[in-house]
Amino acid sequence: WIPCTNQNVKVDGDCIKFGKKKFKFWKSREIPENVRTVSFNEDSQGRWYANFVCIVNMDEVVGNKEIGIDLGLKTQVTLSDGRKFERENQTKKYADKLAMAQRAGKKYLAKKISAKIANIRKDWNHKAANQILKEAKAIFVGDVSSVKLVKTNMAKSVLDASWCQLKSMLEYKAKGLGIDFKEINESWTSKTCSVCLERSGPSGLSDLSVREWTCSKCGSIHDRDINAAQNILRLGHETLTKGIPRL
Repeated sequence: WIPCTNQNVKVDGDCIKFGKKKFKFWKSREIPENVRTVSFNEDSQGRWYANFVCIVNMDEVVGNKEIGIDLGLKTQVTLSDGRKFERENQTKKYADKLAMAQRAGKKYLAKKISAKIANIRKDWNHKAANQILKEAKAIFVGDVSSVKLVKTNMAKSVLDASWCQLKSMLEYKAKGLGIDFKEINESWTSKTCSVCLERSGPSGLSDLSVREWTCSKCGSIHDRDINAAQNILRLGHETLTKGIPRL
């Protein structure tokens, strides 16, 4: 990664001048005039990119929804309004091809496959975050962490879910659009009934296979992920109004 200022870099058609050197490059989009800073970076396949940081006028945000978000493995994103965002597990999809390339000692091919997996995840996260933020005025996300789960037999699925990257995208995009973003302690959100607040649902790693359950107190039937997202939304409201979330 090579940082520089906009005064050291000049764009001339399909060429970029840096210092006394000139490089041809492909513009993925038109470059605005008000460039603040520029940097160059190299990816794992040896390809170089020029990154232009600019100030742009954002369109007015018209979203009016407050959304709670539960992050998971099979269903990567579940919203409190019942919508779900899912994608195929890329680690499993390309596992055989990657293993064959590694066993054959084809380092470049292995890097290419790994980069493809990472790019698919990143592209999906960008699109999911953008779609959610189009309708939102406030976002509340559960503070799920991969630290403990990577030590279990679900490690590959946890890493493929890329929760940290998605939360980071949601946060900086929300701030750029003037949308409230808060990370919420999601303890007991899967176990607690979002209707009567009775803790009668499944909890812990042993109950992850239970995807639907019935509250023993009020009889409400819950989708595990949607119920958790609704509880995260409620806790987000409490955080804004009282400052201390409680169940």
